[in-house]
Amino acid sequence: MLTPNERERYDRQIMIGEIGQEGQEKLKRSRVLIAGAGGLGSPAAIYLTAAGIGMIRMIDHDHVTLSNLNRQILHWRRTSAGKS
Repeated sequence: MLTPNERERYDRQIMIGEIGQEGQEKLKRSRVLIAGAGGLGSPAAIYLTAAGIGMIRMIDHDHVTLSNLNRQILHWRRTSAGKS
C-alpha cells in the first residue's frame, strides 16, 4: 500500500494507465540488483530510485578513484580514494 506521500510523489506515474496505483505498488515491492556502479549502473540506480523501486542492491568490485569519477555519478571528489 502506498502512503499519502508516495501517492503524491508518484502521481505522474500513477496517472499512466499501464502503471496505475497497482503498478506503483508493484514497483515499491520490487527488488533490483545492479552489477557495476560505473557508467551504466550509476544512472540506472538514480532512475530506479526515482521511479520508486523498493530495494536496490549495487555490487561493484572497483574502487572509486579520480580517474573514474566521470562515469560514477553517484560519487564525487570528496568521497574518492584517489589523490588530486
